[in-house]
Amino acid sequence: MTNPVSICVIGSGYVGLVASVCFAEMGHRVTCVDNDAAKVATLQAGGVPIYEDHLPELLARHLNKGVTFTTDLAAAVTRSEAVFIAVGTPQGDTGAADLSFVEAVVSEIARAVSSYKVIVEKSTVPVYTNEWISRVLHRHGVEPSSFDVVSNPEFLREGTAVIDFLHPDRIVVGANTERAAEVLERIYAPLTTGSYYTQPNALPGDCSAQHPAKLLVTSAQSSEIIKHASNAFLALKISFINAVANLAESVDADIEDIAAGMGLDSRIGPKFLRAGLGYGGSCFPKDVAAFHWVAQQQGVDFQLLEEVRKINETQKEIFFNKVRAALWTLRGKRLAALGLAFKGDTDDIRESPAIDIVKKLLESGASISAYDPAGMERAQAILPPSAKLTYAADAYEAAKDADALLILTDWKEFAHLDLVRLNQALKFPIVIDGRNLYKPREMQERGFTYVSVGRPASYQAQQGKPRKLGLS
Repeated sequence: MTNPVSICVIGSGYVGLVASVCFAEMGHRVTCVDNDAAKVATLQAGGVPIYEDHLPELLARHLNKGVTFTTDLAAAVTRSEAVFIAVGTPQGDTGAADLSFVEAVVSEIARAVSSYKVIVEKSTVPVYTNEWISRVLHRHGVEPSSFDVVSNPEFLREGTAVIDFLHPDRIVVGANTERAAEVLERIYAPLTTGSYYTQPNALPGDCSAQHPAKLLVTSAQSSEIIKHASNAFLALKISFINAVANLAESVDADIEDIAAGMGLDSRIGPKFLRAGLGYGGSCFPKDVAAFHWVAQQQGVDFQLLEEVRKINETQKEIFFNKVRAALWTLRGKRLAALGLAFKGDTDDIRESPAIDIVKKLLESGASISAYDPAGMERAQAILPPSAKLTYAADAYEAAKDADALLILTDWKEFAHLDLVRLNQALKFPIVIDGRNLYKPREMQERGFTYVSVGRPASYQAQQGKPRKLGLS
């Protein structure tokens, strides 16, 4: 790269670590800062503390060349032209984002500013955070001419975050000065000019030299709202299709056919029209609540967001009721639970519907044998130790002698199980699929009682259909 930028990224979580490694992959000089010394030591040794495709190989490629890790924030800020803030913004008691970590970092940055810096919000923050960052810097005596604050939200999906970063649908830069916008344009030039995609070792994806990444420059306020509005709209699509699924199931329609028919409309599209247990993870629940809170503070009645949240919570209750209806009683039952992460291809269990369902089943007296390809270690730190909860080495060990198998996470391997082997392992061939990974007719033909979301249940031959139970 002929014009690399010196970048400091503060925070080595999902967003910060992916951004650091990808900026290095684009040719920039990156220092990633974290106050967790043990985590920094792991990264300095080449260890990757999160489960994310392509991250280990890119870190190995650029460690101590394009990217370094440190606990020394002041030194990293001093030698950088752009400082990206990628610390946590957890949900507070009121639903608002807790910006205390952002404020603490900005106060530290202020003490290290000795020349012009572009301070970039990479964390998900509410509108007007850019102004508050500016105020904090002013209060610490930083001259207005020494900095600009820019909003540059991330649109990463856990499990595909590296590819999402290097092959984005769009790059949004909210800058209120041309000087700051120019710095961000230089940073993203390898993607927006297409030069990155011509490199022999470039990771493949949707973008190319002929079709490079698109850059949208807005005001900082518009950029901040774009992030929250985008996540809220995706959560809305998920809750909408789940509400339709409940209607479809009540009239013996098939939500998979309905979603396919809707998704073929170019105005709607097929993405996020997958009925299931609802959304989870570190973004959607928090961002829907935060966006609702922001609207309330501005006097805007955005009740639609409250309905999105309610539908999502209800979906877990509906699935729990399916398990209870299929088994009559839960006390003393042994259940196999496939999946603990909030979705496949990640070890993230934050706000995972699977975790909530496992907890509720344990409280109801069932015992659980759980398996997740990546999330079991994190789950063990969250789920209370219990003689009724064990962890299996694979799906078939989890299913051994179980009264029923529950599919709670959409890992690809769960969609390709050996059904003959699974049938033999289970005490009773009952599968309750919260992710619609199989076709009801196929499962019935394989001898299973199969219950899914938004589709008529398929029962073994000569087995009567149990009466539906109401929500508890």
